[in-house]
Amino acid sequence: MNPTLSARLAGTLFGAGLATAEMTNPAKVLAFLDVAGSWDPSLALVMGAALLVSAAAYRFGRRSVPASGAIDGRLIAGASLFGLGWGLAGFCPGPALAAVVTGSAEVLLFVAAMLAGMALHRLTERARDTERPARASLQDA
Repeated sequence: MNPTLSARLAGTLFGAGLATAEMTNPAKVLAFLDVAGSWDPSLALVMGAALLVSAAAYRFGRRSVPASGAIDGRLIAGASLFGLGWGLAGFCPGPALAAVVTGSAEVLLFVAAMLAGMALHRLTERARDTERPARASLQDA
């Protein structure tokens, strides 16, 4: 099968699954995260099913894991930002992209902010990568 076609089919199936599970509904997600209030545990079942599919794919498919297993400040900062965004907005990247088709201003604003954050990250990483060789040559001298 054509890789582009299979990627589109997988993305469509994934988006449909997110919409069916109501992961594209911020109120549903925020109710899931509200464990001290009126907690809605239904998304735990969705996450559990996703974990099973992921585990099977990892076990029987190609394995792609990061080379470094280190838990560093950058990982903790990124995970914290992700959690804050998810908790404040009720969206994470996958469901937000699936919800773009609704045309909701809230969704479009979230996706625009997400893309701006990704662009800012890319710019800072490039600046950081160009700075490293300069530092190394100064230390060698």
